[in-house]
Amino acid sequence: MTQSLLTSEKLTNFIGGEWLETSDTAAVTNPANGETVVRVPLSDHTAIDKAAAAAKKAQKKWALTPAPQRAEVLFTAGQMMKDRKERLARLLTLENGKVLEEARGEVQEGIDMAFYMAGEGRRLFGHTTPAELPNKFSMSERFPVGVVGIITPWNFPIAIATWKSFPAIVSGNAVIWKPATETPIMAAELASILEEAGLPKGVLNVVYGRGSAVGDALVHHADLQVISFTGSGDTGRQIASECGKQLKKVSLEMGGKNAITVMDDADLDLAAESIVWSAYGTSGQRCTAASRVIVHEDVKEKLEERLLQEIDKLSIGDGLEEANQVGPIINQAGMDKITRYMQIGKDEGAKLLAGGYALDEGKYAEGLYFAPTLFTDCTADMRISQEEIFGPVVSLIPVASFDEAINVNNGVPYGLSSSIFTTDANRVFQAQRDLDTGIVYVNAGTTGAEIHLPFGGTKGTGNGHRDSGVQALDVFTEWKAVYIDFSGKLQRAQIDTE
Repeated sequence: MTQSLLTSEKLTNFIGGEWLETSDTAAVTNPANGETVVRVPLSDHTAIDKAAAAAKKAQKKWALTPAPQRAEVLFTAGQMMKDRKERLARLLTLENGKVLEEARGEVQEGIDMAFYMAGEGRRLFGHTTPAELPNKFSMSERFPVGVVGIITPWNFPIAIATWKSFPAIVSGNAVIWKPATETPIMAAELASILEEAGLPKGVLNVVYGRGSAVGDALVHHADLQVISFTGSGDTGRQIASECGKQLKKVSLEMGGKNAITVMDDADLDLAAESIVWSAYGTSGQRCTAASRVIVHEDVKEKLEERLLQEIDKLSIGDGLEEANQVGPIINQAGMDKITRYMQIGKDEGAKLLAGGYALDEGKYAEGLYFAPTLFTDCTADMRISQEEIFGPVVSLIPVASFDEAINVNNGVPYGLSSSIFTTDANRVFQAQRDLDTGIVYVNAGTTGAEIHLPFGGTKGTGNGHRDSGVQALDVFTEWKAVYIDFSGKLQRAQIDTE
């Protein structure tokens, strides 16, 4: 049924409002069963050159379009996404593997972002401020930067794209988008929706290809003023270095090693349920996934019992089957990485309570599945407690006090999301202050960010910029200070003040 929703066996680039074929392609496979879903173009730098020329031309006119009119396109696109939500969700599951419930949630996030950023078309606020001299007016305004490049990952192929493209578009920029080659269908669908919604040709361009070719060309193209990237830390650092040489603005979101802290006064049933959702939802393939559980030693064994009970209830399999709660791993490289960390954890002395192996027999034989895994008796300095595994793996770390829990939470290279379960109001406010992550949850897991708040983190998670929320506009706009002197004479600031 879902396969029949595809309109073509081969995708094409979308450049300057035209769908352009390429000769070199690669197969996109469904990680649930290994079947080929579609073929994706493998472009080279010439496609980026074409896209940049189209975007540069279109952006000049788009920037002069009143922002409320730009917003109307996003409103229309949001409504179209809402009308097509089920179709989009099924296609997303087909290429990505995540279960339908989560796919629907991701599409809803894109819908929410469309409506939210459309609202900014009647805001895009600047500031007015008193001038220090008489008969003088001063203000600041936002202006678009020009042509921006966005590079998005496979784990949220439509949500993250809307986080980046919609604020860029409503601000008056043109966009060149390089989606992940593992999940290209969502890019084709979103581009089609925006085209149908009335977005002028060239304002959004989609170029498929490998990072070494298309991504590198985006980063180094002289006509692009901003690069917004979500992906691995190594790639993000390389992009930051190259953009720095060009004085090009760059926004990075590069992952996390997120922890849920469970104190001795916590609701353990709620904590266990939330941990399982945060850790094993999306098969742990979220940058906000809970890969560490910091638990007070007085309730450690009780929490372990509850976690094992919850893990045992999980239904694993093809995401297109409604009953399943955990889907496959995206590709073999992901499976191999998770498997390596199983041996690392054992060698470090962690105790394996659940999982620790690939599911590769029976109904799992043709897909890429890994059993939800729980290590316990971990220490904060173990590699499985420090490094991002990006799979359904949790390291349980016992602590003796609240202060120790805070220190353990903060003692990793990342700073994206954190959570604490407690009924002590004093601890709640102290944790809110002292947890050094960009997102903090209280009595909830580490996932579930909402689009009207800034998304991003500290330390190795990024470089200070944010996706989502009004703060996303800062990535795609420049501030301009304007002074209007209507005194009819020369007035010298900081000099003629007496």
